[in-house]
Amino acid sequence: MRHLLQPQVLRTASIAAAISSLACYPRLELWSARPFPIWYLEATIFFCSIMLWGFVFAWHERYGGGPVFRLKLEPGPFLVATIGGTATALAAHVWLDPWLRPKFPEEYPPDWRHWLAAVPFLLAFNQLFGVFAPVDWLMRLFRNRWVAAALPGLLSAALLLYKSQKLSLSIPPHWLAVMILGRMLSGLLLVWLYLRGGVVLVWWWGLLQEARHLLDFP
Repeated sequence: MRHLLQPQVLRTASIAAAISSLACYPRLELWSARPFPIWYLEATIFFCSIMLWGFVFAWHERYGGGPVFRLKLEPGPFLVATIGGTATALAAHVWLDPWLRPKFPEEYPPDWRHWLAAVPFLLAFNQLFGVFAPVDWLMRLFRNRWVAAALPGLLSAALLLYKSQKLSLSIPPHWLAVMILGRMLSGLLLVWLYLRGGVVLVWWWGLLQEARHLLDFP
């Protein structure tokens, strides 16, 4: 815990959290059904992000073996992220999105304005919450990269199951199996990219995934 409470870590995490909360504002502003005032949601994201970014800045370089931000990426991991991200995005656009969009309309931006608001939210908070912070926390907890690599994918698959049951969706077993397997494999790949290229490589993957929605806009 001494690394987490260092002044430099807290200062850097606070700056990153402020940027994250500002990046999330457009998405929150377009959320017409938000249950709380936008200032409350922004404050919640800010204080939660301080803790999450604290995990990243305190432990990633120590246990992940590289800096958080790598501006000079290795050609191999960058090529894997580009080809893999493009291929999975196109596969989702052709096979999964037409089936999922009517069931989860809130997950799909209807126009450029919503897309431009959704992308910063994904990069600034979703990946922080789902990949960066959990991986670094697990590496610190178990001192084992294999455990850190496996659990985020399993968590993502469990959330998918919970969401489908909560919304009482009738998902064919073969589609559900494909979606769960996809979540687990994507989770493993994202962790590998994170350990090889830091947050920049995972952001690139996320941007490629979101870019598929542009094909639906006029």
